[in-house]
Amino acid sequence: MKEKILVEVSARHIHLSAADLAALFGEGHQLTVKKELSQPGQYACEEKVTLRGPKGEMKLSVLGPTRKETQVELSLTDARTLGVKAAVRESGDIDGTAGITLVGPCGEVVLEKGVIAAKRHIHMTKKDAEYYGVENGQIVGVKVETDGRSLVFGDTVVRVSDSYALAMHIDTDESNAAGIAGSAQGELVL
Repeated sequence: MKEKILVEVSARHIHLSAADLAALFGEGHQLTVKKELSQPGQYACEEKVTLRGPKGEMKLSVLGPTRKETQVELSLTDARTLGVKAAVRESGDIDGTAGITLVGPCGEVVLEKGVIAAKRHIHMTKKDAEYYGVENGQIVGVKVETDGRSLVFGDTVVRVSDSYALAMHIDTDESNAAGIAGSAQGELVL
């Protein structure tokens, strides 16, 4: 049996473009690192943004560094609470997705697109992919055993890059379904 894979819960968050960062927090504003995340070069920021949807508002943590385009990652429950439709997509695949209003201390931005529920995925290096016998883009399952809520997460996409660290990411709806608090260990199912 292969080694188990770390399964981490990725709560709602936003990745900002440089232009949207400036519009929300002021020209020249630099993101303030709160803590480093498991993926190399990624970090949680002190900054927060308010999302304003048709049904309500919600605060989100900003993750850095800035990206080419702004992307809002919600659970499907979060999206319903705000009154927006979040398409289940891989990170970066935001064409044709819903928009929403962002509110920061220095201004507002109306996004035309960018709201997604991130497709569950496993980050792997090329060496990890060889070890587990999988390829970039392959769809796999991951079995997680918990007290009374064990399940197999199907439709999990493998993402391979040597800039990644081995970890599976699920959202809060998925973690609640499996009774996972924070993180767990999962077994790859091909």
